[in-house]
Amino acid sequence: MMLSRSIKILSALMLLTAPAAAQISLTPPAATPAPAPEKPKAAKPPAPAKKKEAAPAPKPSPSPPPAATVIPAPPTDNSNVDLVYGAFQRGQYKTAFDLATARAQVGDPKAMTMLGQLYSGALGIKRDYARAAEWYRRASDAGDREAMLELAMLRMAGRGGPIDKGEAVKLMASAAKLGQPKAAYNLALLYLDGQTLPQDVRRSAELLRQAADAGLPEAQYALATFYKEGTGVPKDIDKAVRLLQAATLADNVDAEVEYAIAMFNGTGTPQNKPAAVALLRKAARQNSPIAQSRLAWLLVYGAGTPVDKIEGFKWHLVARTAGKGEPELDKQFSELNPEDRAKAEAAAKKWLGTK
Repeated sequence: MMLSRSIKILSALMLLTAPAAAQISLTPPAATPAPAPEKPKAAKPPAPAKKKEAAPAPKPSPSPPPAATVIPAPPTDNSNVDLVYGAFQRGQYKTAFDLATARAQVGDPKAMTMLGQLYSGALGIKRDYARAAEWYRRASDAGDREAMLELAMLRMAGRGGPIDKGEAVKLMASAAKLGQPKAAYNLALLYLDGQTLPQDVRRSAELLRQAADAGLPEAQYALATFYKEGTGVPKDIDKAVRLLQAATLADNVDAEVEYAIAMFNGTGTPQNKPAAVALLRKAARQNSPIAQSRLAWLLVYGAGTPVDKIEGFKWHLVARTAGKGEPELDKQFSELNPEDRAKAEAAAKKWLGTK
Protein backbone atom coordinates (compact mmCIF):
# COMPACT_ATOMS: atom_id res chain seq x y z
CA MET A 1 0.00 0.00 0.00
CA MET A 2 1.18 3.45 -0.83
CA LEU A 3 1.11 4.67 2.77
CA SER A 4 4.06 7.00 2.51
CA ARG A 5 2.49 9.20 -0.18
CA SER A 6 -0.96 9.10 1.43
CA ILE A 7 0.40 10.21 4.78
CA LYS A 8 2.40 13.04 3.24
CA ILE A 9 -0.69 14.31 1.45
CA LEU A 10 -3.19 13.82 4.24
CA SER A 11 -1.12 14.83 7.26
CA ALA A 12 -1.33 18.46 6.18
CA LEU A 13 -5.07 18.38 5.63
CA MET A 14 -6.15 18.57 9.29
CA LEU A 15 -9.25 20.72 9.16
CA LEU A 16 -9.57 23.77 11.37
CA THR A 17 -13.03 23.82 12.86
CA ALA A 18 -13.17 27.34 14.30
CA PRO A 19 -11.15 30.57 14.17
CA ALA A 20 -9.28 29.64 17.33
CA ALA A 21 -9.06 25.89 16.83
CA ALA A 22 -5.49 24.67 16.49
CA GLN A 23 -4.26 22.58 13.60
CA ILE A 24 -3.05 19.19 14.69
CA SER A 25 0.51 18.65 13.54
CA LEU A 26 0.97 15.19 12.10
CA THR A 27 4.45 13.86 11.41
CA PRO A 28 4.55 10.97 8.92
CA PRO A 29 5.78 7.72 10.47
CA ALA A 30 8.46 5.73 8.74
CA ALA A 31 7.06 3.59 5.98
CA THR A 32 8.53 0.82 3.87
CA PRO A 33 9.46 2.26 0.47
CA ALA A 34 6.99 1.22 -2.16
CA PRO A 35 6.91 1.69 -5.91
CA ALA A 36 5.40 4.96 -7.07
CA PRO A 37 1.66 4.81 -7.82
CA GLU A 38 0.68 4.16 -11.38
CA LYS A 39 0.11 7.40 -13.25
CA PRO A 40 -1.47 8.06 -16.63
CA LYS A 41 1.25 7.90 -19.24
CA ALA A 42 1.72 10.72 -21.71
CA ALA A 43 4.31 11.25 -24.40
CA LYS A 44 6.69 14.17 -24.02
CA PRO A 45 6.39 16.73 -26.81
CA PRO A 46 9.36 17.35 -29.13
CA ALA A 47 10.98 20.72 -29.55
CA PRO A 48 9.01 22.87 -32.03
CA ALA A 49 11.77 22.62 -34.64
CA LYS A 50 11.56 18.81 -34.86
CA LYS A 51 8.88 16.69 -36.47
CA LYS A 52 5.50 16.84 -34.81
CA GLU A 53 4.41 14.26 -32.27
CA ALA A 54 1.39 13.94 -30.05
CA ALA A 55 1.11 16.74 -27.54
CA PRO A 56 1.59 15.65 -23.93
CA ALA A 57 -1.25 14.98 -21.60
CA PRO A 58 -1.02 16.67 -18.20
CA LYS A 59 1.36 14.96 -15.82
CA PRO A 60 -0.49 13.75 -12.75
CA SER A 61 1.48 14.52 -9.66
CA PRO A 62 0.62 14.62 -6.00
CA SER A 63 -1.22 17.80 -5.15
CA PRO A 64 0.51 19.94 -2.53
CA PRO A 65 -1.12 20.21 0.83
CA PRO A 66 -3.64 22.98 0.64
CA ALA A 67 -3.57 25.86 3.02
CA ALA A 68 -5.88 25.10 5.92
CA THR A 69 -9.23 26.81 5.60
CA VAL A 70 -10.89 28.28 8.66
CA ILE A 71 -14.41 26.85 8.63
CA PRO A 72 -16.48 27.86 11.65
CA ALA A 73 -18.47 24.90 12.89
CA PRO A 74 -22.11 26.01 12.93
CA PRO A 75 -23.11 26.08 16.60
CA THR A 76 -26.72 25.38 15.78
CA ASP A 77 -28.82 22.74 14.14
CA ASN A 78 -32.23 23.77 15.43
CA SER A 79 -34.46 26.82 15.32
CA ASN A 80 -34.04 27.69 19.01
CA VAL A 81 -30.85 29.64 18.46
CA ASP A 82 -31.48 31.09 15.01
CA LEU A 83 -31.22 34.64 16.36
CA VAL A 84 -27.86 33.89 17.94
CA TYR A 85 -26.39 32.22 14.88
CA GLY A 86 -27.95 34.80 12.58
CA ALA A 87 -26.16 37.58 14.46
CA PHE A 88 -22.94 35.55 14.28
CA GLN A 89 -23.24 35.09 10.52
CA ARG A 90 -23.78 38.82 10.04
CA GLY A 91 -20.67 39.60 12.06
CA GLN A 92 -22.69 41.07 14.93
CA TYR A 93 -20.57 39.30 17.51
CA LYS A 94 -21.46 41.46 20.50
CA THR A 95 -25.15 40.83 19.85
CA ALA A 96 -24.46 37.12 19.42
CA PHE A 97 -22.54 37.13 22.71
CA ASP A 98 -25.36 38.83 24.62
CA LEU A 99 -28.03 36.55 23.17
CA ALA A 100 -25.93 33.41 23.71
CA THR A 101 -25.14 34.39 27.31
CA ALA A 102 -28.82 34.69 28.14
CA ARG A 103 -29.62 31.32 26.60
CA ALA A 104 -26.60 29.57 28.09
CA GLN A 105 -27.77 30.61 31.54
CA VAL A 106 -30.93 28.58 31.04
CA GLY A 107 -28.98 25.51 29.88
CA ASP A 108 -28.97 25.83 26.06
CA PRO A 109 -25.94 23.75 24.91
CA LYS A 110 -25.87 25.40 21.47
CA ALA A 111 -25.58 28.81 23.09
CA MET A 112 -22.75 27.47 25.25
CA THR A 113 -20.93 26.30 22.13
CA MET A 114 -21.40 29.72 20.59
CA LEU A 115 -19.85 31.36 23.65
CA GLY A 116 -16.90 29.00 23.38
CA GLN A 117 -16.44 29.94 19.77
CA LEU A 118 -16.66 33.67 20.47
CA TYR A 119 -14.10 33.42 23.28
CA SER A 120 -11.70 31.22 21.31
CA GLY A 121 -11.94 33.36 18.19
CA ALA A 122 -11.78 36.73 19.94
CA LEU A 123 -15.01 37.65 18.18
CA GLY A 124 -16.59 40.66 19.83
CA ILE A 125 -14.76 39.95 23.07
CA LYS A 126 -11.21 39.43 24.28
CA ARG A 127 -9.78 36.00 23.46
CA ASP A 128 -9.87 33.66 26.44
CA TYR A 129 -9.12 30.02 25.74
CA ALA A 130 -9.78 28.98 29.32
CA ARG A 131 -13.33 30.36 29.22
CA ALA A 132 -13.81 28.91 25.76
CA ALA A 133 -12.79 25.48 27.05
CA GLU A 134 -15.14 25.87 30.02
CA TRP A 135 -18.13 26.61 27.79
CA TYR A 136 -17.19 23.85 25.36
CA ARG A 137 -16.94 21.44 28.29
CA ARG A 138 -20.40 22.35 29.55
CA ALA A 139 -21.88 21.98 26.07
CA SER A 140 -20.03 18.69 25.52
CA ASP A 141 -21.38 17.29 28.77
CA ALA A 142 -24.84 18.22 27.48
CA GLY A 143 -24.20 16.17 24.33
CA ASP A 144 -23.34 18.84 21.77
CA ARG A 145 -21.16 17.28 19.08
CA GLU A 146 -19.77 20.60 17.82
CA ALA A 147 -18.53 21.48 21.29
CA MET A 148 -16.90 18.04 21.59
CA LEU A 149 -14.88 18.66 18.47
CA GLU A 150 -13.94 22.22 19.42
CA LEU A 151 -12.80 21.13 22.88
CA ALA A 152 -10.82 18.27 21.33
CA MET A 153 -8.95 20.71 19.13
CA LEU A 154 -8.13 22.92 22.10
CA ARG A 155 -6.86 19.89 24.03
CA MET A 156 -4.67 18.80 21.12
CA ALA A 157 -3.08 22.25 20.99
CA GLY A 158 -2.85 22.81 24.74
CA ARG A 159 -5.01 25.93 24.65
CA GLY A 160 -7.12 26.75 27.65
CA GLY A 161 -5.43 23.93 29.53
CA PRO A 162 -2.62 21.37 29.20
CA ILE A 163 -2.20 19.22 26.11
CA ASP A 164 -4.27 16.08 26.54
CA LYS A 165 -4.34 14.00 23.37
CA GLY A 166 -6.08 11.12 25.12
CA GLU A 167 -9.04 13.30 26.03
CA ALA A 168 -8.97 14.90 22.59
CA VAL A 169 -9.27 11.50 20.90
CA LYS A 170 -12.18 10.51 23.15
CA LEU A 171 -13.97 13.75 22.37
CA MET A 172 -13.40 13.33 18.63
CA ALA A 173 -14.64 9.76 18.75
CA SER A 174 -17.78 10.82 20.62
CA ALA A 175 -18.44 13.62 18.13
CA ALA A 176 -17.85 11.26 15.20
CA LYS A 177 -20.36 8.77 16.64
CA LEU A 178 -22.87 11.59 16.76
CA GLY A 179 -22.29 12.24 13.06
CA GLN A 180 -19.90 15.21 13.17
CA PRO A 181 -18.05 14.83 9.82
CA LYS A 182 -15.02 16.97 10.69
CA ALA A 183 -14.49 14.90 13.83
CA ALA A 184 -14.54 11.70 11.76
CA TYR A 185 -12.12 13.25 9.28
CA ASN A 186 -9.63 14.40 11.94
CA LEU A 187 -9.84 11.06 13.71
CA ALA A 188 -9.15 9.31 10.38
CA LEU A 189 -5.94 11.30 10.01
CA LEU A 190 -4.83 10.30 13.50
CA TYR A 191 -5.34 6.63 12.61
CA LEU A 192 -3.40 7.16 9.40
CA ASP A 193 -0.56 8.98 11.14
CA GLY A 194 0.03 6.24 13.70
CA GLN A 195 1.45 8.45 16.47
CA THR A 196 -1.42 9.54 18.67
CA LEU A 197 -3.28 6.33 17.80
CA PRO A 198 -2.00 2.99 16.50
CA GLN A 199 -1.85 3.13 12.71
CA ASP A 200 -4.94 1.52 11.23
CA VAL A 201 -5.53 2.39 7.58
CA ARG A 202 -8.76 0.40 7.39
CA ARG A 203 -10.25 2.30 10.32
CA SER A 204 -8.97 5.51 8.76
CA ALA A 205 -10.75 4.64 5.50
CA GLU A 206 -13.99 3.87 7.38
CA LEU A 207 -13.93 7.25 9.08
CA LEU A 208 -13.09 9.04 5.85
CA ARG A 209 -16.04 7.30 4.20
CA GLN A 210 -18.31 8.49 7.01
CA ALA A 211 -17.14 12.08 6.55
CA ALA A 212 -17.23 11.83 2.76
CA ASP A 213 -20.79 10.48 2.82
CA ALA A 214 -21.72 13.51 4.93
CA GLY A 215 -20.44 15.74 2.14
CA LEU A 216 -17.11 16.92 3.56
CA PRO A 217 -14.98 17.69 0.46
CA GLU A 218 -11.64 17.25 2.27
CA ALA A 219 -12.70 13.72 3.20
CA GLN A 220 -13.93 13.01 -0.32
CA TYR A 221 -10.55 14.03 -1.73
CA ALA A 222 -8.65 12.03 0.89
CA LEU A 223 -10.77 8.91 0.35
CA ALA A 224 -10.27 9.27 -3.41
CA THR A 225 -6.54 9.04 -2.74
CA PHE A 226 -7.12 5.86 -0.74
CA TYR A 227 -9.10 4.27 -3.59
CA LYS A 228 -6.55 5.41 -6.16
CA GLU A 229 -3.71 3.72 -4.28
CA GLY A 230 -5.55 0.86 -2.58
CA THR A 231 -4.85 2.17 0.92
CA GLY A 232 -7.20 0.60 3.48
CA VAL A 233 -9.65 -0.22 0.69
CA PRO A 234 -9.49 -2.24 -2.54
CA LYS A 235 -7.99 -0.20 -5.34
CA ASP A 236 -10.82 1.25 -7.42
CA ILE A 237 -10.10 4.04 -9.90
CA ASP A 238 -13.77 4.50 -10.75
CA LYS A 239 -14.70 5.16 -7.12
CA ALA A 240 -11.70 7.44 -6.76
CA VAL A 241 -12.81 9.54 -9.71
CA ARG A 242 -16.42 9.74 -8.49
CA LEU A 243 -15.16 11.06 -5.16
CA LEU A 244 -12.92 13.56 -6.93
CA GLN A 245 -15.94 14.72 -8.91
CA ALA A 246 -17.97 15.20 -5.73
CA ALA A 247 -15.17 17.17 -4.06
CA THR A 248 -14.73 19.23 -7.23
CA LEU A 249 -18.40 20.24 -7.11
CA ALA A 250 -17.66 21.56 -3.61
CA ASP A 251 -14.74 23.63 -4.99
CA ASN A 252 -11.93 21.61 -3.43
CA VAL A 253 -8.95 22.84 -5.44
CA ASP A 254 -6.81 19.72 -5.12
CA ALA A 255 -9.71 17.57 -6.28
CA GLU A 256 -10.25 19.92 -9.23
CA VAL A 257 -6.68 19.31 -10.41
CA GLU A 258 -6.85 15.52 -10.08
CA TYR A 259 -10.31 15.33 -11.66
CA ALA A 260 -9.18 17.51 -14.56
CA ILE A 261 -6.24 15.17 -15.19
CA ALA A 262 -8.59 12.16 -15.07
CA MET A 263 -10.94 13.80 -17.59
CA PHE A 264 -8.08 14.79 -19.90
CA ASN A 265 -6.78 11.22 -19.99
CA GLY A 266 -10.16 9.49 -19.81
CA THR A 267 -9.19 7.64 -16.64
CA GLY A 268 -12.22 6.42 -14.70
CA THR A 269 -14.42 8.87 -16.59
CA PRO A 270 -15.17 9.65 -20.26
CA GLN A 271 -12.42 11.72 -21.85
CA ASN A 272 -13.36 15.38 -22.08
CA LYS A 273 -10.36 17.57 -22.86
CA PRO A 274 -12.21 20.92 -23.14
CA ALA A 275 -13.82 20.39 -19.72
CA ALA A 276 -10.45 19.32 -18.30
CA VAL A 277 -8.76 22.47 -19.60
CA ALA A 278 -11.56 24.66 -18.22
CA LEU A 279 -11.21 23.02 -14.81
CA LEU A 280 -7.45 23.46 -14.82
CA ARG A 281 -7.96 27.14 -15.63
CA LYS A 282 -10.25 27.46 -12.65
CA ALA A 283 -7.77 25.74 -10.33
CA ALA A 284 -4.90 27.81 -11.73
CA ARG A 285 -6.80 30.99 -10.93
CA GLN A 286 -7.27 29.62 -7.42
CA ASN A 287 -3.46 29.59 -7.16
CA SER A 288 -2.84 25.86 -7.45
CA PRO A 289 0.79 25.55 -8.65
CA ILE A 290 0.12 22.05 -10.02
CA ALA A 291 -2.81 23.33 -12.08
CA GLN A 292 -0.74 26.27 -13.30
CA SER A 293 2.07 23.96 -14.39
CA ARG A 294 -0.25 21.51 -16.19
CA LEU A 295 -2.18 24.32 -17.86
CA ALA A 296 1.09 25.83 -19.07
CA TRP A 297 1.93 22.58 -20.91
CA LEU A 298 -1.43 22.44 -22.60
CA LEU A 299 -1.35 26.05 -23.75
CA VAL A 300 2.24 25.98 -24.99
CA TYR A 301 1.73 22.78 -26.99
CA GLY A 302 -1.93 23.22 -27.91
CA ALA A 303 -3.11 20.01 -26.28
CA GLY A 304 -6.89 20.06 -25.88
CA THR A 305 -6.91 23.83 -26.43
CA PRO A 306 -5.57 26.29 -29.01
CA VAL A 307 -1.90 27.22 -28.67
CA ASP A 308 -1.37 30.35 -26.59
CA LYS A 309 2.29 30.57 -25.73
CA ILE A 310 2.10 33.93 -23.98
CA GLU A 311 -0.64 32.71 -21.64
CA GLY A 312 1.04 29.33 -21.27
CA PHE A 313 4.42 30.77 -20.33
CA LYS A 314 2.69 33.20 -17.98
CA TRP A 315 1.35 30.24 -15.99
CA HIS A 316 4.71 28.49 -16.23
CA LEU A 317 6.47 31.49 -14.70
CA VAL A 318 3.83 31.75 -11.99
CA ALA A 319 4.12 28.03 -11.17
CA ARG A 320 7.90 28.32 -11.11
CA THR A 321 7.71 30.77 -8.20
CA ALA A 322 6.14 27.93 -6.18
CA GLY A 323 8.78 25.44 -7.28
CA LYS A 324 6.58 23.76 -9.90
CA GLY A 325 8.31 24.96 -13.05
CA GLU A 326 9.31 22.54 -15.81
CA PRO A 327 12.89 22.53 -17.20
CA GLU A 328 11.58 21.76 -20.69
CA LEU A 329 9.30 24.78 -20.61
CA ASP A 330 12.20 26.87 -19.34
CA LYS A 331 14.10 25.86 -22.46
CA GLN A 332 11.14 26.67 -24.70
CA PHE A 333 10.73 30.01 -22.96
CA SER A 334 14.37 30.93 -23.54
CA GLU A 335 13.86 30.31 -27.29
CA LEU A 336 10.77 32.53 -27.45
CA ASN A 337 11.14 35.76 -29.41
CA PRO A 338 11.97 38.75 -27.16
CA GLU A 339 8.62 40.47 -27.67
CA ASP A 340 6.53 37.46 -26.66
CA ARG A 341 8.89 36.66 -23.80
CA ALA A 342 8.42 40.19 -22.45
CA LYS A 343 4.63 39.87 -22.74
CA ALA A 344 4.64 36.57 -20.83
CA GLU A 345 6.87 38.01 -18.11
CA ALA A 346 4.66 41.08 -17.77
CA ALA A 347 1.54 38.92 -17.52
CA ALA A 348 3.16 36.76 -14.82
CA LYS A 349 4.26 39.81 -12.83
CA LYS A 350 0.77 41.26 -13.05
CA TRP A 351 -0.73 38.02 -11.72
CA LEU A 352 1.82 37.84 -8.91
CA GLY A 353 1.35 41.50 -8.07
CA THR A 354 4.99 42.35 -8.61
CA LYS A 355 6.55 45.11 -10.69
